[in-house]
Amino acid sequence: MLDLTSSEAKRRRWYWPFGRKKAAETAFYEPYGDAIPPTPEDPIVPLDQPRTKLWWATRGLAAALFVFILLVAYLAITAPLSKSLQPIAPPQITLLTSDGQPFARNGAVVDEPVRVAELPDHVMQAFMAIEDRRFYSHWGVDPRGFARALLSNISGSGMTQGGSTITQQLAKTTFLTPERSLTRKAREMLIAFWLEAWLTKDEILERYLSNVYFGDNVYGLRAASLHYYYRQPEKLKLDQAIMLAGLVQAPSRLAPTRNPELAAKRANLVKAAMVSAGYLSQQEADAIGTARLDVRAKNALPTGTYFADWAMPQARELTDLSYEKLNLTTTLDSRMQEIARRAVARAPLGQAQVALIAMRPDGEVVAMIGGKDYAKSSFNRVTQAKRQPGSTFKLFVWLAALRSGMQPDDLIDDTPITKGGYLPKNAGENYRGSITLKEAFAKSSNVAAVRLFGQLGDRAVIREARNLGIKSRLAEDDPSLALGTSTMTLMELTAAYAGLAGNKWPVEPYAFKRDSQSWTEWLFDWPGRYESKTHANMEALLRSAVNDGTGRRAMLSIPNYGKTGTSQNNRDALFVGYAGDGEDRLVVGVWIGNDDNTPLKGVSGGSLPARIWKDFMQQAVQAKKPAATAKPDRKPDPEGPVTPLDLPEIPEIPVDVGNSEVRINGDSGVRIGTEIGGVPVDLKINGDGVAIERRPEQTPAAPDR
Repeated sequence: MLDLTSSEAKRRRWYWPFGRKKAAETAFYEPYGDAIPPTPEDPIVPLDQPRTKLWWATRGLAAALFVFILLVAYLAITAPLSKSLQPIAPPQITLLTSDGQPFARNGAVVDEPVRVAELPDHVMQAFMAIEDRRFYSHWGVDPRGFARALLSNISGSGMTQGGSTITQQLAKTTFLTPERSLTRKAREMLIAFWLEAWLTKDEILERYLSNVYFGDNVYGLRAASLHYYYRQPEKLKLDQAIMLAGLVQAPSRLAPTRNPELAAKRANLVKAAMVSAGYLSQQEADAIGTARLDVRAKNALPTGTYFADWAMPQARELTDLSYEKLNLTTTLDSRMQEIARRAVARAPLGQAQVALIAMRPDGEVVAMIGGKDYAKSSFNRVTQAKRQPGSTFKLFVWLAALRSGMQPDDLIDDTPITKGGYLPKNAGENYRGSITLKEAFAKSSNVAAVRLFGQLGDRAVIREARNLGIKSRLAEDDPSLALGTSTMTLMELTAAYAGLAGNKWPVEPYAFKRDSQSWTEWLFDWPGRYESKTHANMEALLRSAVNDGTGRRAMLSIPNYGKTGTSQNNRDALFVGYAGDGEDRLVVGVWIGNDDNTPLKGVSGGSLPARIWKDFMQQAVQAKKPAATAKPDRKPDPEGPVTPLDLPEIPEIPVDVGNSEVRINGDSGVRIGTEIGGVPVDLKINGDGVAIERRPEQTPAAPDR
């Protein structure tokens, strides 16, 4: 047997265990005689030895160690430990109106994490007895517990302990999806080992208890303790801890607020598990009754509105993922929202749908109606429906004309187009010969718009639409674009008019107050503006459209600007415009149409949409009077009941009671009409108290004319 010198051994270590250095070839005398003795300079090569089991074992162990190091590095990058400190469901957010009134609440009920050192012993014992009896003695995976659970399932005796450890459950809920597969189970075990290596047992238990689901949209022990028993987890009684520990297996099915019998049955299994684990004696367990619930329902009022559905994703982006419940003040104006609701409720819509949005010139949204009834359809026709804007799109055509140097008094032909591939017609086929650009805009001439489009080119018109914030696709080389055949949302269109109202564009609608722009932001993010003459001329055209044109039904006694729009075959009817001066200026868009895109009957942009717009503006800007009787002045409670703001109008309900008449109205209270001593009187009962009024004598109604 040949011995290697120490220097030779060191020289050959670099390639172990992944290979074996090729032996030097031995030279022989010709022809194939004795071997030529090596020269002193040649290395002495050992003879090849057969690869033993030990050789394979050492190399397998080295490869496994290398793969394990790679997996740990992968977990450290893709599954940071800090993720186990975050709630597994978005926390609850309550949205408030600009004056502090809560109107929508969304998200899971979560609360601050718990600390094991501060909890009573029986709380941890209850959870460990039913979920992971050997929690403090295993390394993340418990083979004995898994085998016991498997045997219990096979025998059908009723499982008192799950197969996954608490560490595995934390790994699953925090880092993995709920899919059922062997691959996911293997990843769960690997992450469990990793958590055990980096966290203490108490830290693992704390993170588990702070995140686990307890039903009723409640996550974490603190939130569950407050929800079911209205007490902090540090003060939980034994029977309450047992009940909560039992919910973890199937929280939606076992929640005591829904299935008290199933929850009580599961609690008995937890007591039996605590006896088996040695935490309780049988006598003590028999003396424990079923925990009595103490549910305070003020925080369990899930509501939604069109505005809330639009604002909530913005709220999530504004906040960090934490356990804290948040109350966020929005831009929604409760007074204007009520005005909008009533204006829509008064309109004779029939089967048609409606949408209304009101915003300030900078994009601050103060009111939003996305449909007739949120309870029946939560589809938001302000932000989600893409419909043809019709003639409201002509704003961009005339802006392009003014920016090209044309003037409102320049003439254009309002005569039929007889040549070309696109032959539009005016509404009612009314033509006026040669008219000014101002008159053509006011009368919403289709042929004039197409002629302007042909003179200016599609790029000039599309440029103005993009400048004012239109992001939807706009057809190129298509003359019908001038008549608003490309679809967009009502919010997009109204924001474009807002850009003109404030002469700062583009406008991005927002639901939460923004910080004032710093000088550096102002320097590098300069908004677009029109020249004062161009802006004044365009406003003169919009005012003419209301006062002298197709939008006369929207005319106010204060400065008003707007444009009607009716799409092909009367499928969409719109009115978009603004009114007021300075800070009081308000931009409002109204749309009416059918969700199935069928034509409207007798409705155009200058009829019902213009009337709704005027009805809203008269109260919101012109009169500035509250929409309802003023309520007692009291500070709103963000944690109190939610007040939805887009419920349908509640009509007055008459009830015949003998010789008396009772009328119930959701806003004014109860009115009882009766007679006292032959004198007709009205007895009113509302939030202000009781009042008795003499009823005026009734006269026959005049016939409609």
